[in-house]
Amino acid sequence: MSQATDWRAETRDIIESLLNDGSNPDAEYTIEHHFSGQNFARLEKAAVDCFKAGYEVTDAEELTLERGQTLLCFDAVAGSALDEEQIMQQIEELLPIAEKYGIDYDGWGTYFEEGEEEE
Repeated sequence: MSQATDWRAETRDIIESLLNDGSNPDAEYTIEHHFSGQNFARLEKAAVDCFKAGYEVTDAEELTLERGQTLLCFDAVAGSALDEEQIMQQIEELLPIAEKYGIDYDGWGTYFEEGEEEE
């Protein structure tokens, strides 16, 4: 998946799933955008560009795939409402960074947020 149209459909699905499960629609969410690649230097340059664009960047982690391949990954993190347009704006900022360095943008994720307790 690489085009904004595809990401929009996935973004809509993630948001709907969270809200259908009872996640708080008014919470501030931690949105983690996932990047991966096999070339550490390219990944590092992409992380710097994400940081310069205002994202918090996690340290690169190494994953071993089923076939024994090693994959490096990091997350670019931002706070956001659970809002399709805000998240799509972030994706549209980040896709060109992945393309520039020849790494993969692997989508985004967040965590369930409890609703406010009623008194």
